Amino acid sequence: MKVLIMAGGYATRLWPLTKDKPKPLLPVGIKTILDFIMEKVLELNVDEVYISTNKFFEHKFKPYAEKYGVDLIIEDTYREEEKLGTIGAIKNALDSLGLDDYLIIAGDNIFSLSLRDFVSKFTGKPLIAVYDVGDLELAKRYGVVILEGNRVVKFIEKPQEPPSTLISTGIYALPRDVMGMIDEYLKYGNKDAPGYFIQWLIERGIEVYAYKFDDFWYDIGSADSYLESLKMLMKESYIGDIKVSPYSKIIPPVVILDGTRIEGRSIIGPFAYIGRNCLIENSDVSDSIIFDSTVIRNSTIWRSIIDEKCEIRNLELKKSIVGGHAKIQRGD
Repeated sequence: MKVLIMAGGYATRLWPLTKDKPKPLLPVGIKTILDFIMEKVLELNVDEVYISTNKFFEHKFKPYAEKYGVDLIIEDTYREEEKLGTIGAIKNALDSLGLDDYLIIAGDNIFSLSLRDFVSKFTGKPLIAVYDVGDLELAKRYGVVILEGNRVVKFIEKPQEPPSTLISTGIYALPRDVMGMIDEYLKYGNKDAPGYFIQWLIERGIEVYAYKFDDFWYDIGSADSYLESLKMLMKESYIGDIKVSPYSKIIPPVVILDGTRIEGRSIIGPFAYIGRNCLIENSDVSDSIIFDSTVIRNSTIWRSIIDEKCEIRNLELKKSIVGGHAKIQRGD
């Protein structure tokens, strides 16, 4: 079995944050989303692991490929309008790697599922990992499944009226013969998304099975889900080589990276990620993510994400995303 991690999207729902950062490489505490996935993959002890991405972000993924000893599969696209789509990217990988059984994993999800347990249930029939999101409104965003026992009898991609809150999580074990059907699926102009492919298989009489898991699953598709994953997974503090004023307070858990200065009467935390070489002065930061080399003075930041090299002065920011290199202030 080969493992293929899909990381070729341009994450437009998180722009401007992801204009220059691939979503799988966003930090969640001291790890990236991809680190969490790779830790799960390494438990499998498989020899062939690949990350599928695009030309625009190739240079960002190279250090991670070297770190984990995996190979990159590159689709020749540079922007959202050119991207192949997930099934097109899988076909692109197959053209290079050949037919085999594949474990396919969405590169922007964080999950509690043991991939070892999941693969142990793979019997040569398509197997998908499913999770109960517990909310019909939330289920509208995903592929909803109807089960009879463990067999998937219906798969509805992003339904307007979901019949269930059980959804597909973007983790699939697909056998060689099913992978060989991708050409036929695309040939007839079918929609380029895994959910529609699974739906197509079921309509053709192919048996598809589900493996249900509990605990947690985060699709990092919005600022809210990104911040929620941070709160869930930031169990302990990590504080690098920083300078902290004796009048400032740090409330764990937090991650504060090297070179950052906390000055004046600041309060950092809980659930704050502060990147490298930031300056936080007379400000409160909680439930937020602040990227490298950002300056925050006389401000309150809550449930917000501020990209690198920004400058924020005299503001109260709540539930906001600020793009890189922005300067925002109120008054002098």
